[in-house]
Amino acid sequence: MNRTYRALTLLLRVLVRIFFRRVEILGLEHLPASGGGLLVAWHPNGLVDPAVVLAHCPRRVVIGARHGLFQVPLLGALMRRLGCVPIYRAIDQSPDGDETARRAANRRSLDAMARAVADGSLALLFPEGDSHDHPHPLALKYGAARLYLRARELMREQAEGSATAPAPVIVPVGLHYDRKQVFGSRALMAVHPPLELPAELVEPLPPRASDDERRAQVARLTEALERVLEEVVHATDSWELNRLMHRARRLVRAERARRAGTVLHRPSMAERMLGFARLWAGYRERVSTHPEETRALMERIRGYDEELRALGLSDSDLEKGPPLHVLTSVLNLAGQLLLVYLLLPPLLIVGYAVNLPTAVGLQMLARRTAKRFKDEATIKLLVGALAFPATWLLASVLVAWGERHLSVLFPNFPDAPIWTGALAFALCALGGLVALHYSRLLAVTRRAVRVRLTRTRRRSALEHLRQERARLHDAILELAVGLDLPGLVAPDGRILAREGRAGA
Repeated sequence: MNRTYRALTLLLRVLVRIFFRRVEILGLEHLPASGGGLLVAWHPNGLVDPAVVLAHCPRRVVIGARHGLFQVPLLGALMRRLGCVPIYRAIDQSPDGDETARRAANRRSLDAMARAVADGSLALLFPEGDSHDHPHPLALKYGAARLYLRARELMREQAEGSATAPAPVIVPVGLHYDRKQVFGSRALMAVHPPLELPAELVEPLPPRASDDERRAQVARLTEALERVLEEVVHATDSWELNRLMHRARRLVRAERARRAGTVLHRPSMAERMLGFARLWAGYRERVSTHPEETRALMERIRGYDEELRALGLSDSDLEKGPPLHVLTSVLNLAGQLLLVYLLLPPLLIVGYAVNLPTAVGLQMLARRTAKRFKDEATIKLLVGALAFPATWLLASVLVAWGERHLSVLFPNFPDAPIWTGALAFALCALGGLVALHYSRLLAVTRRAVRVRLTRTRRRSALEHLRQERARLHDAILELAVGLDLPGLVAPDGRILAREGRAGA
């Protein structure tokens, strides 16, 4: 990595960490310490996806990106500095464009990335060819398979008459977000072990092979990559099914904790996705072997989910109200209300006064200009990285200007506009960060009050839901008997990762 690449990836890491409250990184040990490799990932969140990978990969990564992004001011310059390679998609081709020229340009780009992989670098591709809002990967394009096979061909040519270097690896990467377009949400980047594929899929064909044979090999490798990506992202057919799987995960976790007599805190993204993988693997197995029982159970989970949402509760709320806040758990509800509604607001006046207009404008811009849901986070991240510092700078200039005029009108007033402006800039930035966290604290406090009122007024409904949760927990475990599922169930109800697999 050169100095420019390190500086830009550090900037990306800062931006990603500001946007997401928590970013979890798993499996970096699966990346090769040296030698070439192709990282393949699905693409659910626009430019945020490559930003997360670039910001946290310990080695330099060459990324393939659609060529239109290189025309965007500032973004294009940033991408060139990072060494990104333009990909010329057919979908971006104008009706009167030269298709032959596009294909030739795309071959040159893929050759450049293949050369980097052959020379021992890492390359990243999103083989779906487009970002999207679906709960499963789109049909994969052939570019990733062609790039990898071309890298193997180049290595074979380089190896003639010299020592043979290790073959490049294919490493699948799972990107997961709990609320991908929202400031202060969480993200997980999971790097999976390199693929072990049969030789007929990855070994370059001899030079005498026909074009049909080469196309067939590319298609078979693409199908293999498609199966792997669907597995690592826990692809579901619909968001409704995805939501019900998460509901099943939460109810099983809460019931296990109740029976173990433990209090579970909010799961990490890693535990959440492992628990989801466990439920999803069991569902896919049983929907084929016990279709009627599985569908009937899903209907019961759907009904339980609708009742909980109607009351505005979560599974863990059935035993007791939500914790007041991790930082104020020693205070009672009155103490938290005093903190939230009386003590903190004066400290946030600067933060809201300066940053709220920009935040509202940014939200409106994202909703108006984002063609799809997945584009909102990209717009907020890129535009916000410029808009908020510009807002702080403008506020600090106005404060310095006002201080200078006050010192003229009042001779005893301190005349230090530069220091005053610098202090104003710092307060504006700090106030914005505090305001961002305060909004979450305010939401948690309101929910704590609402849930406690609900628990007081709807005791019979809560008891019914507790009993239904217990019955659903037992029914899920009964269907899972004999299955080989990911992860290990801890005594307190948590799902832990381990080598190998564990039964239910």
